[in-house]
Amino acid sequence: MLHTPSGGAGNGAATGEDGGPMSIGAALRMLRAEFPEVTISKIRFLESEGLVEPERSPSGYRKFRDSDVERLAYVLRMQRDHYLPLKVIREHLDARARGEEPPVPPAPRPGALPEPRASADVRPGAADPVRLGRAELAAVADVSEDLFAEWESYGLLAPYEDGAYDMAAVSVVRLLADLGRFGLEARHLRSVKAAAEREAGLVEQVVAPLRQARDPRTRARAEATAGELAELAQRLHTAFVRTALRLPAP
Repeated sequence: MLHTPSGGAGNGAATGEDGGPMSIGAALRMLRAEFPEVTISKIRFLESEGLVEPERSPSGYRKFRDSDVERLAYVLRMQRDHYLPLKVIREHLDARARGEEPPVPPAPRPGALPEPRASADVRPGAADPVRLGRAELAAVADVSEDLFAEWESYGLLAPYEDGAYDMAAVSVVRLLADLGRFGLEARHLRSVKAAAEREAGLVEQVVAPLRQARDPRTRARAEATAGELAELAQRLHTAFVRTALRLPAP
């Protein structure tokens, strides 16, 4: 169960004494007790994906209940702890709604997710210091090291100076493997990587002043802002692709 932060007069505004509805901001405050990096944009994105359906007031404002917040917490927990895709998480939620026990998420492969270790290459304040070796990451994606080497040669994967990868690479290699099953090879995907790097450059322009600020609270907001902008850029990119393919809105 997700517990609301204790203490402080502001917490009482999150829900009524009867556990009544709360604003999206109040829901965000509850979630941040366990997920400090979650943003309003993330909540809206999960809503757009059908993972949560808050009520709406007559004026259109979202009204979240405790059950909605618990549902969001479950989604975020499955993403953080088990790297489950949203489609699988949705199936788990549907099973829970039917009163069934969802399947136990698979545990990481032995040795595939080593204990966190410090590294000089990790940016100070980075949230995830876990590092993976080349063979470990290839095993996570269940691909051959030859295919992994091909991805590296086309610049789709970029290790640190010591040859290790961070946890962000886990999502990348799994997506590369999924696209490969449709016949898309490394040479086809270079343009996707280039577009992502250009988008990252735009985000960096926005957050760079925050990272250089003297106020530590402002600097602390830089990573959260970068994450929120990255999600918005990703959604815009998806919308552009679907529009170009004349696909209906999801």
